[in-house]
Amino acid sequence: MKRHPSIDIVRGIVMIIMALDHVRDLMHINSITQSPTDLATTSTLLFFTRFITHLCAPTFVFLAGTSVYLSLQNTNNFTETRQLLLKRGIWLILLEFTIVNFGLFFDIGFHTLLFEVIAAIGFGFIALSLLLKIRSKTLGIIGLLILVFHNVLPLIPFAENSVIKTVLAPFFSPVVFPFSGRAFIMGYPPIPWLGIMLVGFATGKFFELAEEKRKKLFTKIGLSTLVLFTIIRFINIYGDPALWTIQKNAVFTFLSFINVTKYPPSLLFCLVTLGITFLLLAFADQFHSKVKKVTLVYGKVPLFYFVIHFYVIHILTLGMLIIQGFDWSQFEFASGTFGRPKGVESGLPLWAIYLIWIFVVGLLYKPSQWFGKYKAENIFWWLKYI
Repeated sequence: MKRHPSIDIVRGIVMIIMALDHVRDLMHINSITQSPTDLATTSTLLFFTRFITHLCAPTFVFLAGTSVYLSLQNTNNFTETRQLLLKRGIWLILLEFTIVNFGLFFDIGFHTLLFEVIAAIGFGFIALSLLLKIRSKTLGIIGLLILVFHNVLPLIPFAENSVIKTVLAPFFSPVVFPFSGRAFIMGYPPIPWLGIMLVGFATGKFFELAEEKRKKLFTKIGLSTLVLFTIIRFINIYGDPALWTIQKNAVFTFLSFINVTKYPPSLLFCLVTLGITFLLLAFADQFHSKVKKVTLVYGKVPLFYFVIHFYVIHILTLGMLIIQGFDWSQFEFASGTFGRPKGVESGLPLWAIYLIWIFVVGLLYKPSQWFGKYKAENIFWWLKYI
């Protein structure tokens, strides 16, 4: 497949930013007990530390769809592409429930199973494998319709235990299924994220345009999307289940305005994040050469980086707990707190989170560079799945 540097650059940017969110999740002093977007307890810096990372998952999913389109154009073989998507989709879901979940919780009993972004991409690949012969424009329209209208479903007054609600809810909204002392958490309801992937797939056609023409188009789309976000959000009726409100000062009122819902990704969440994604794609080729060099390293091996970074961060988290005086017997791996003891203060201040984030990203540079080179120089079948 002909690679478009702008895709790998933007993917690399969001992979770097993503690590900040996961370092904060596992190691910040308040991450176990408080939400960084709770305006009653957050600070401006903590809020934006979380808000900026909202960009990661939708961009990751969007570009996965774009890459599928470009791969299909390169091979021009529906059967081969369909089989690869189906196999890779199943593999990603299995990967999420095993290696990724263990890296997140270090729980050998797997008391918490999370269906998150990797599994959502896997579901999207499986769905796309069945939809490949539909025109990309049609798939893009379907994706947009999903993004615009999926927020309507929770407003429909289904009976609490109705079959329709029971069957549909996990596909559209976060749901927890307790079983045998464990919990399966549908953190990334697959249908809204499929909508993002379908829009990304349809956008792949624009990469056939000349670079300058594509830049102008993506700039227009990005700015128009952000303007549309501002208008719909200002009206404050539809587009996100959490309406914005006047807060204690202008800064926090602005935070309320941009405090959109990720689980599931609301229409307004998609508008603000994908608007930024389009602008990044428009200008990625004009970034400084050093920025492009670094981001390309991570952007070419996203799954490798994604899996490894969880293990690195979690090992650092355990090291932090030991330094803070906790004994191994106090670690709680089955409670969903990443090993951190409940009811006892642990963790680091926000400034330390940023330092550790920089350390983690820097630590993974050489391994990512090595694997990217290895993948480019070898044609082993299994490399298609990493």
